Amino acid sequence: MDIIHILAGFGPLALVLVGLIVFVENGLLFPFLPGDSLVFAGAVLAAAIGVHWGLVAAIAAVTAIVGGEVGFLIGRRFGPRLFHPGARVLKERYLVETEVFFARWGRLAIVLARFVPIVRTYVAPAAGMSTMPHRDFSLWNALSGLVWAGLLGGAGALLGSIPWVAANIEWIMLGIVVITIAPIVIGLLARRRREKAAAAVD
Repeated sequence: MDIIHILAGFGPLALVLVGLIVFVENGLLFPFLPGDSLVFAGAVLAAAIGVHWGLVAAIAAVTAIVGGEVGFLIGRRFGPRLFHPGARVLKERYLVETEVFFARWGRLAIVLARFVPIVRTYVAPAAGMSTMPHRDFSLWNALSGLVWAGLLGGAGALLGSIPWVAANIEWIMLGIVVITIAPIVIGLLARRRREKAAAAVD
């Protein structure tokens, strides 16, 4: 889909679309949404639709933070019952991978996870299922939302003023997706290599 033209067609209501998708991706356990690309594209288009890019970033930050809080409460309230091997979206392996990520990086994982698709969707429920105090999660969740939205919004506003960037925005957004998904792909390949090596030893 041409995200730029879709957002431009919505005009100022594009802000609602960005906020809604960011919230769903971060709070309602639906990981396959272009949150990064939308915030970047929204900041690029901000001047064209009559708003400051900072408003785009602020809306993304608030909805990401609120979404994280909802995800945490879902994890604390419902726990592992939501995730099972046969699930189409809430796959148990996603939760396991997120818990490994969370165990490796601790509270900093809440910040890092914002920049990793799929992981950012499940890190809040994983934190809710852990022994982390809600107050601690809220602090890191707020910090991560502000950093994530600020960096993407600022990058969109800065780069969007460059003619070459504006003319090739679709490719740049594709690059953002590739860069953010790369750690997941690398992790999966490394895990398969370890599993094959272990099977060969057995």
